[in-house]
Amino acid sequence: MMNISSYSPRKPVGNYFDRQTLTATGLTIDMLKDGIAYTYHILDLIDVTLVDSGAFRLSQMMELANLSTFVGNLLGSGIANSSQNIYKRNGPHKYPDLVANTPIANDVEVKVALERNKPKGHLAKPGYYIVCRYVLGNWDGNFARDERGDVVWIWELRCGLLNETDFNISNTTGDSGKTAVVNKDGMTKLEVVYLDIEKLPFSTKSRVFKEYQSLLPISS
Repeated sequence: MMNISSYSPRKPVGNYFDRQTLTATGLTIDMLKDGIAYTYHILDLIDVTLVDSGAFRLSQMMELANLSTFVGNLLGSGIANSSQNIYKRNGPHKYPDLVANTPIANDVEVKVALERNKPKGHLAKPGYYIVCRYVLGNWDGNFARDERGDVVWIWELRCGLLNETDFNISNTTGDSGKTAVVNKDGMTKLEVVYLDIEKLPFSTKSRVFKEYQSLLPISS
């Protein structure tokens, strides 16, 4: 049982990388940290209210695709709120998510995906992107790679410039409309700017895990 009186705000716990990529967009590490903290804060306040009312947590009450959209909206709002007016949050369903208010910054689109999935949208649009991937763990921060929990934990943020060729377009009959998924080359172009190694949805023995692990600073 959660209770508002015992609620303790969660904070980003990952490492931060590649300031140069962020500089090209006008984003800063502090904006990203504040964006993640804001996302956690709003999600947790909602969960506290739901659970204390005898309901399930938010992640158990909505489709995961909708949850990903909601996480993206919160992250974008948190970044804009922290940007000292460098960015403003665009309207719902409008491109890009973050509109630059100054010549020193560029517009940025926010895309979100669950676990190891690649993010997708309806159209392949060139520009700067922040890609957020998250897992569902437990309230205390524990995460089991073979079992989903019910609390959102962001494990990765990537940032960079994408072109139309960095998306795979799908428009199959019976699909819910045209979709554009960031492809392997596109994901490679995006630089890791935040990483919570404890939440990686990959086996600790996998090549991918070791590649991520190599990004971490060497302990003295």
